[in-house]
Amino acid sequence: MRTVKKLVLAAAALPLVFGTASAYAFGGKDGGKDFRGKCGGFDKGVMRQLDLTDEQEAQLEAMRDAKREERKTQRTANMAERQAEMQAYQSKVQDLVLADTFDEAQAQELAKEMVEKRAERRAEMLKMKHEMLSILTPEQKEQFKELQTERMEKCSEKMAKRMEKRNN
Repeated sequence: MRTVKKLVLAAAALPLVFGTASAYAFGGKDGGKDFRGKCGGFDKGVMRQLDLTDEQEAQLEAMRDAKREERKTQRTANMAERQAEMQAYQSKVQDLVLADTFDEAQAQELAKEMVEKRAERRAEMLKMKHEMLSILTPEQKEQFKELQTERMEKCSEKMAKRMEKRNN
């Protein structure tokens, strides 16, 4: 019976081991894209270093919860609209690339639409970041600037090392 248990355990564990090994072979759990997550966006680690008061932490948590709920309701409410928008976009792209002749004006217009959508999303993200940072005291804001500067320097160093490694 012990042998059977061992075989069953090995049969269950073996695929997990190989799956984990192959994931790490491709650069970890996210395919080696960990650089972007640690060096871009809003860093919660920096916020943790600011010695926020309990009130400030509560305000931040309330803001995060409110934004999370807002995104959740928008996601469900606008699902059909977004799908229709995506289908229209894909149709435009297909028409553009499958046409007998390439229409530069149409391509420029499509690219402008994409840039405008992205700019709207970026502006919304900046607004949210501003709201979150507005609860900081002037001293905490200075400390935040310093910590962000240090973080960006480290990220630049990491990027330089990666580029050097790639080029060799």
